Amino acid sequence: MIVDCHTHIWSDASQLGDDAQAYLVRQGGPQNLDASPSEHAQAAQCADKTLVLGYRSVHLGAEVPNDFVAEYVAANSERMIGIAAVDPTDPDALRQADDLLDRSEFRGLTLAPCAQNFHPTDSRAMELYELASRRRAPILIEQGTHFPARGSMGFARPLLLDEIAREFPDLTLVISSLGLPWMEECIALLGKHPRVFSDIAGLVRRPWEAYNALVLAHQFNVMDKVLFGSDFPYFTAAKAIEAIYRLHEVTQGTNLPGVPRETLRSMVERDALGVLGIALPGEQEVSSTEQEEEI
Repeated sequence: MIVDCHTHIWSDASQLGDDAQAYLVRQGGPQNLDASPSEHAQAAQCADKTLVLGYRSVHLGAEVPNDFVAEYVAANSERMIGIAAVDPTDPDALRQADDLLDRSEFRGLTLAPCAQNFHPTDSRAMELYELASRRRAPILIEQGTHFPARGSMGFARPLLLDEIAREFPDLTLVISSLGLPWMEECIALLGKHPRVFSDIAGLVRRPWEAYNALVLAHQFNVMDKVLFGSDFPYFTAAKAIEAIYRLHEVTQGTNLPGVPRETLRSMVERDALGVLGIALPGEQEVSSTEQEEEI
C-alpha cells in the first residue's frame, strides 16, 4: 500500500495568506500553480490513500477552509482522508478541533507554529495536544521547506516539540519535511520518542537535501519512522516516488554512503495509516467497540 501523507489543495492561491505569491515563487512553483481538487485527484492516482491537509493562520490571514477539504474528501472517501487545520491562537480553537474530529472526513489535526505565530508549548496549543491524545488523533506539524516572511522561524525548531512528546507520550506527532532545516534535531526526536514520526514532503524535490537527510536517518536507524509524502501541488506522488528511487544519482561514482533500496521501498510502501492509528470510515465503529472492551 502507498499512503501519501502530505498533500494540499486550495481554490485560489490567495488562501495561503498575505505573501502567497512570493511564497509560491520561493517554493519553486508558478504563481498560478493548480492545486484544485480535480488536479489533486489526478496527481494522486498512484497512491492507495492520500492525506489532504487544511491550512489556517490568523496571523497571516490565510485559510484553506476545512469545509472545502471535507467536501473533496467526502466525494473521494475511498482514497482521501482529511486532516483538519486548527489555529491555536483562535479563541475558539479547542471547540473547533473537537467538532472537526467528530466529522467522518477528518482523522487528525494540522498545526503550523511558524505560520500561526505560536510557541509549540503555548498553553492554548497544549490544550489541543491533550484533546488529540485523548481522541487518538495524530497531529501533523506543518514545517515547510520555506517559511512565510511574517512567520516566526524560531517556533519551527523540532527540539521545541520534545516537551510535548514527553508531556503526552501517547500523542502521535508527525513533523513534515524531516524538520528542514533542522533535520538533525528531527532525527534525534524520531529516535527518542516512540510516537514521533516525520514525512519527506518537499525534500525529494531537492535531491542533495533528500540524500543527506535520508542517509542520516538510515545511519541513526530511524527510517522506520519516516513516512512518504509528495507535497502536492509542488510535486505529484509519482514524481516523488521516482525521485526517491533515484536518490543515489547525486553520488554516483563516489564512495559516499547510501540507503539500501529495500529500505527506500519500505518507506514508500509503509502502512502509514496503521502507524498513525488512523481508522478509515467504516472502521471507526470497530475501534470504538474495541476501546470499550479494553476499558
